[in-house]
Amino acid sequence: MPRIKIRILATLVAVGWFLSVAQAQSPSPEAVRRALETQVPDDPAAVIAVVGKTSILAGDILPRVDSRIREITSKSPEPPSEEELKYMRAVLFRSLLAQSIQLKMLRESFLLSQVGTQSAEKRDDAEIKLQSRARQMFAETELPRLYKRYQVNTVDEIDAKLREEGSSFEFTKRDFIDQMLAHLYRMDKIPKDPPVTLSEIQNYYEDNLSKYEVKSQARWEQLSATFEASGTREKALESINEMGRDAYFGGSMQAVAKLKSQEPFASRGGLHEWTNLGSLASSKIESQVFSLPLNEMSEVIDDDDGLHIVRVLGRRPAGVKPLSELQDDIRAILKRKKIEEATKSVTKEMSRRVPVWTLYTDDIEGSIQLSLADSGSVQR
Repeated sequence: MPRIKIRILATLVAVGWFLSVAQAQSPSPEAVRRALETQVPDDPAAVIAVVGKTSILAGDILPRVDSRIREITSKSPEPPSEEELKYMRAVLFRSLLAQSIQLKMLRESFLLSQVGTQSAEKRDDAEIKLQSRARQMFAETELPRLYKRYQVNTVDEIDAKLREEGSSFEFTKRDFIDQMLAHLYRMDKIPKDPPVTLSEIQNYYEDNLSKYEVKSQARWEQLSATFEASGTREKALESINEMGRDAYFGGSMQAVAKLKSQEPFASRGGLHEWTNLGSLASSKIESQVFSLPLNEMSEVIDDDDGLHIVRVLGRRPAGVKPLSELQDDIRAILKRKKIEEATKSVTKEMSRRVPVWTLYTDDIEGSIQLSLADSGSVQR
C-alpha cells in the first residue's frame, strides 16, 4: 500500500483545501486504498451524477480538479509521486462532485417549493422565470465584479482568465444561478437567527447543571526556595527565611518574589490567579492555600521541590455558575442547535423530493448508484 506523505497533506491545508489541520493527518491505509480505487473518468462528456432533472458531467468537475492540483503541487516543497497525485485527484474529484450535487439539490428543492404539487410543466415555467431573474442579477452584480477582478473589458477575456483557473464564463454564470437559487431556499427553510425563549434557556441550564459546576478556587502570593536552585536544604531554608523576613517587615511579598523567589511565577511577583482546588501539583501547598485565613503569611511549607511561604488573597466556594452569567452563551448554543436541526430537516426533505444518482453513493445519503456505462439525455 503506497504511503501518502504528510507534506502533501500539509500543502492541502496551506492552500485552504482542508477545513482544519486535524483533517489533514496522514490517512489510514483503508482510506488510501478506497481513494486509489476511485474511478475518475477522463471523458468530459461522461455523466457522473444526475440530480432531479439535471446531469453533472465530468467536464464540470475535472478542470477544477486539475487547477487545484496545480495549485497544490506548486506549493509543495517536493514534486508528488504518482500515487500521491492519484490520491489527490480522487479526493478532490469526489469532494467537488459532492459539493456540486448538494448545491443542485438545493436549487432543485427551491424550484419544487415554488410550484408545490403542481405539474412538472409548472416547475419548468418557474425555472425559466427564476433563471431569467438570476441571469439579470449576474449581469448587474457579478459581471462587473469579474471585469474589475481581471482588469479586462470583454466577456471573452473573462472566459480566458477563468479557463486558466479551471473554470469558464458559462460555468461561472451557471454556478452563480445555482448559488442564488440555493441561497433563496436556505433563507426560506433555514433560519439565520432563530428565536430562543427564556424558558428554553432556563430548561437547557437546568438540564446541564453539571456543565456549569465550579470547584473551590483561590488566588495567592508565593515565595519559594527550591532545592535544585539552592543546592542544599540548608541553603534553601536560609533563602526562604530571608524572603519571609523581608516580606513580613517590608510588607510586599510580590516585590520580594520578583527579586528572590525561585518558582515559575516569580516574575509576576509570585501571584497565582484563581486556581481550582485539586489542580496543584503540591498537595502541601494546596492544603495551606485552601485552609489558611485570608491575608496571613503561612509558616514555611516543606514539599518535594523546596520550601515555600504563601499568603492567600481570596477564595471562592464551590457551586454552580449563575444563569445570569450564562444566558448569552446558552442562547448562542440553542441557536446553533436550531440551525443544525433545520439543516438536517432540509437535507432529509431534499433527499425525499429530489432523486440523486451518483458514482459515489457513500457521499450522498439516499442516493442511487450510477454507472459510467449508464446513458441518457443530458439537460443543462
